[in-house]
Amino acid sequence: MPGLTDQASGATSAQVPEAAHRTWEAAIVAQANRLRAELRRRSPAEMAQAIGARLQGDLIHFPYWGSEVAIEAPALEPRWAESGLTCSPFDTAMLLYYLRASDGTPTSGTWVSFRELPNASLYHQAFTGYTGSRLAAAFGLGPASLDRSARDIGGEPVVGLAPHAWCFLPLPRVPLAACLWPGDEEVPAQAAVLFDSSAGRHLPTDGLALLGSGLTGRLLKAATSQPV
Repeated sequence: MPGLTDQASGATSAQVPEAAHRTWEAAIVAQANRLRAELRRRSPAEMAQAIGARLQGDLIHFPYWGSEVAIEAPALEPRWAESGLTCSPFDTAMLLYYLRASDGTPTSGTWVSFRELPNASLYHQAFTGYTGSRLAAAFGLGPASLDRSARDIGGEPVVGLAPHAWCFLPLPRVPLAACLWPGDEEVPAQAAVLFDSSAGRHLPTDGLALLGSGLTGRLLKAATSQPV
């Protein structure tokens, strides 16, 4: 997923030099155009069925991080359904990759680590660095703050996965779980972002890494808005 992976570490556009950001944005726009060319060989009905979306004429509707997006064929230009605004280049590319990759496989109900996803073992340490390690540092000594943040961004509690575990659905059929094992002055906290074992049937591994990074960022941002 050229261009998209530059955002996996959680850096915002404000933290990237302007020239580099323009280069990055041009790369993902070009990639989105290539994805559109591929997707136009498929019918809207076929794409909607694969991801379990609602089809209204040639308009595909489905939720993305809790807000509905609409993608109309043949333009394939994702928009936020409520406002009608075009999605950012980053979100556009993510959504088009999802449409291309998803094969309709249902969720398995089995949680796996990033390491267990296809072709992910070499990147597991980096993924942990910008997801689990950040969550452990932020919430390890105050797990109630994670619970509040998870609830605030639409998470559902998961029983038996970890002392503090929350499930999120950024895209249909692609659940993620944020898990925390709290620490104390002697034992360091641990945290992880987990995936359903079927996740690789809906996005390539680097796309899943970006969803994990996005979940981490949303939880951290929600924590900063909590009353002291």
